[in-house]
Amino acid sequence: MLRSPLSRLAVLPVLLLAACTADSVIAPSGMTPSSAVSNLTGDATFIIDLTGTDAPSTLAADVAAAGGTLTSSLDGVGLAFATSADPAFALNAANIAGVRAVMPDLMVQWVEPAEEMSIDVDALAGPDLAEQGHAIGGHETFRRMQYNVDAVSAPAAWAAGYQGAGARVAVIDGAVHSRHIDLVGNLDVARSRSFVPGTAYNQDGGTFWHGTHVAGIVAAAANNIGTVGVAPKATIIGVKALHNGSGAFSWIINAIVYSATPIAEGGAGAHIINMSLGARFQSNAPFAVELKNALSKATTYAYQRGTTVIAAAGNNATDLDHTNNLIFVPAQSTNVIAVAATGSMGFALGATNFDRPAAYTNFGQSAITLAGPGGDSRLPGTAFCTMPVIPSGGIRFPCWVFDMIVSTSRGGALSISSYSWAAGTSMAAPAAAGVAALIVGKNGGPMHPAQVEAKLRESADDLGKPGNDDFYGRGRVNALRAIQ
Repeated sequence: MLRSPLSRLAVLPVLLLAACTADSVIAPSGMTPSSAVSNLTGDATFIIDLTGTDAPSTLAADVAAAGGTLTSSLDGVGLAFATSADPAFALNAANIAGVRAVMPDLMVQWVEPAEEMSIDVDALAGPDLAEQGHAIGGHETFRRMQYNVDAVSAPAAWAAGYQGAGARVAVIDGAVHSRHIDLVGNLDVARSRSFVPGTAYNQDGGTFWHGTHVAGIVAAAANNIGTVGVAPKATIIGVKALHNGSGAFSWIINAIVYSATPIAEGGAGAHIINMSLGARFQSNAPFAVELKNALSKATTYAYQRGTTVIAAAGNNATDLDHTNNLIFVPAQSTNVIAVAATGSMGFALGATNFDRPAAYTNFGQSAITLAGPGGDSRLPGTAFCTMPVIPSGGIRFPCWVFDMIVSTSRGGALSISSYSWAAGTSMAAPAAAGVAALIVGKNGGPMHPAQVEAKLRESADDLGKPGNDDFYGRGRVNALRAIQ
């Protein structure tokens, strides 16, 4: 444990080279392809893919005749959910009129567990209150370490008067720490929800809290404390669909539908959804195609309701142009903007190239839409570096830590001012979501997802080869150009 003779802010560097994607799902460690979610009676849950967008009026009776119980349906989406203890249920239910396919609701590790380094700093200086009113976001405690917001030219967008006010971003992930000092002012508590049975949207395991880290990258407030998000006045909606990084397909699907449904209809009314999560599996695995199609129905619903969906491209260093035997969702789901990661190498030593492709990022012109800063941790050596905090002092960590992305964290004992470093396309996607929030905020309200994506594409910095590129897609997002 490292200590610094400064003030009182817990900081936990976290190594997340696979921060948002599992390496081996559908059958991650400790699970089997047949491991379906069970309800309180022990019955397995199933996803029913319907041929129409609404459930037939006889579906409940037909499901009962097939040996199951219809638990819910998503009208307008074309999906329903059932439970059954009958091993033949899926086969029987697939023959119901109006049913296209029936599949077990698999539990998947969508986010790899963090490798915590347990490095705390107790004594960081307090808020830079004396300099309030100067440059927006310029006086956050860790601002000089936030190369990610500089890489996307966010400060110039803020100076031009655009900070994402009015934009609503649903973070579908694990828990969002509702009392964190950088998030509390921007979090819509009333619309935040959990689709994980038995847990609230602000409950999770461990001390890192992936969803909290992601939320801070999108919209940590410019309050002269801690960090600042790409869209510091956007509204965050915490939509919990994972616990300790794991979640059922049905939880993700319901979270997407809820997020995209207007408030007047009982939903979250999100303009943008960020999913820093993913599952990669063989296309010929049992139920792989069916589950992909079910998830695409949810993302298509979001698109049709006017919600832009952004997802992490994945951390398997995989060429998605030449892996037809693999499926990666939700990045490859329908109507989804997939974001690859860039990262610095040697930032604490003076490196200024923030646009090198991260070593772990998935790539491929057919899959990648855009790129964003996700950090890296491949700096060789064991040297330590000291980086300054505001208004004075510094913190000392291994130099490679500072090539990752610093953002909000849960910390021990639910600290309200904890921060951590992590790397992954999990960190790149919310940077793009933040830029999307700036676009929506400038527009003054809802925009069709096609308009948002077109603006993101045309304003991106065209890196790599001209035009669409394996690593950058159409380019690395640029906040200033996006609002011009």
